[in-house]
Amino acid sequence: MGTDPIPTPSIEELQDDPMADDSTSIFRRRELLRPQHVPQKDRIVGRDREIETVEALLKPAAFGDPPESGFLFGKTGTGKSLVAKHVTGRARGIAQMQGTDLTAAYVDCDQYNTETRAARKMAFEVRDAVDPDRYIPKDGVGASRYYDALWDGDGLLHDSDSLIVILDEIDKLGDDTAEILSKLSRSEEAGKTGCYISVVAISNKTDYTDAPDERVASSFQDDPIIFPPYDANQLQAILERRRDAFEDDVLEAGVIELASALAARDHGDARRALDILRSAGKLAEKDDSERVTEDHVRKADEYSDLNRSIQVIKNGTPHSRYALYALAYLTKSKLTDSFSTGEVYDTYCVVADVVAGESLTHQRVLDLMKKWTLPEITESRHTGGGKGQGSYRTHRLLHDPDVVMSACLESADDQRNVLNALSESSI
Repeated sequence: MGTDPIPTPSIEELQDDPMADDSTSIFRRRELLRPQHVPQKDRIVGRDREIETVEALLKPAAFGDPPESGFLFGKTGTGKSLVAKHVTGRARGIAQMQGTDLTAAYVDCDQYNTETRAARKMAFEVRDAVDPDRYIPKDGVGASRYYDALWDGDGLLHDSDSLIVILDEIDKLGDDTAEILSKLSRSEEAGKTGCYISVVAISNKTDYTDAPDERVASSFQDDPIIFPPYDANQLQAILERRRDAFEDDVLEAGVIELASALAARDHGDARRALDILRSAGKLAEKDDSERVTEDHVRKADEYSDLNRSIQVIKNGTPHSRYALYALAYLTKSKLTDSFSTGEVYDTYCVVADVVAGESLTHQRVLDLMKKWTLPEITESRHTGGGKGQGSYRTHRLLHDPDVVMSACLESADDQRNVLNALSESSI
């Protein structure tokens, strides 16, 4: 037997270990502040109508009848995934009470962003719930092999009455969206399975219209379910219902009100509200403070802003990140903090040629740079340029250039090669 790479000390060795003392924690139930946590219904705020609508879609499955499929739209942090998981979990519990065989699968399409990856994740979720010992290959096969595992012959769904599939951030599937929806929504009609299948498709893009094409539109309810942003009062109620994440009397007066007000600025994002409050608690622990104060909340808000910006950058398209890297490099290496599109473009071409072997046109890069202003990564303005210079657009970075450069190019090799190329250029 090989040596354990993570050795575990004996109980005797851990007796006086400060890590073993949980009494210093100001948290009681940290999980209540995690965005993945699915709370009981009495902790869910401002989503009664949406819950009732999703209940109407899925309730038939709990009684052995065919459920409906539906689309859930809304900005990040408006409770779409929470409601979908909450109602699906209740439907599965009621099905057990009724003696109905209801299976459920959750697929995060941001992580499983092709039809094959999504189908594999779905097959493994069903396998783990229905027949954990069933062999399914993890790689080397296409999407059809995973569909076959579900409904071919004695497939995993052979004895199931219904399957509810939650496809979260379905827009991340791109061109594969219609294909996977078609396979799922028409499997029963095509004689693939006798199991009723419901698809709950979720998108953060409220203008997302590419999802259902003519092959699948008839399988979904006519009107999508729209999740509006939370207002400050609703965010405050959400945090109040998670107050027991902390020990008694830990939160100073005004902490929850401030956290909810700060989150309300960002389109009523409940995830951000929870993140601010959780981070404030962590900062209080770091300071060895017995109370979470408004100052901790303000510092947590600043930290949360940085994290949000990094995630926005990492989710950008490759060439938009190369252009942003160019602006960050110029900001770090020059004496000024504002640069024309032409200056950014010249630097971008070096970055893009090194990383991708090709570069886009000047106009396309200008369009990409304009998009960074919406999430407040950059600031852009049109200037007259002075006598003889004509008018042009300038760009200014609103964050630390080192942080932005690291987010734009995560590969250490790419960063090293780009910096070498830029140092050898005349820029």
